[in-house]
Amino acid sequence: MKKVDFNEVKPYKAPKHFDCTTLKLQGKAETGATKFWMGLTHFLPAGGSEYDYEDSPTEKVYMILEGQLTVTSKTETFVLNKWDTLFIPPFEGRKITNNTNMPVTILVVVNN
Repeated sequence: MKKVDFNEVKPYKAPKHFDCTTLKLQGKAETGATKFWMGLTHFLPAGGSEYDYEDSPTEKVYMILEGQLTVTSKTETFVLNKWDTLFIPPFEGRKITNNTNMPVTILVVVNN
């Protein structure tokens, strides 16, 4: 087992993301986890990500811990509220937007 002290977690720069802070909580470098990594992202109002085309071979799960977030694919738009989760299959493009005046916090789990 390996505990991660939240006060010691360092931010990283997530590609194509803006007006947010991203923290990697679990992963190979952090704890030795080899099958997945887990992060926490805080999006400011109007923060989000550019459309990320289908170049990512990983599965992802988003869980909203606080606030409301909009995730848009080529064909659908999902408005996620506190405690909602969203599964994103491999090679599925998406855009993330915080359309509210409140910060949003999400938990992100990604397979390696």
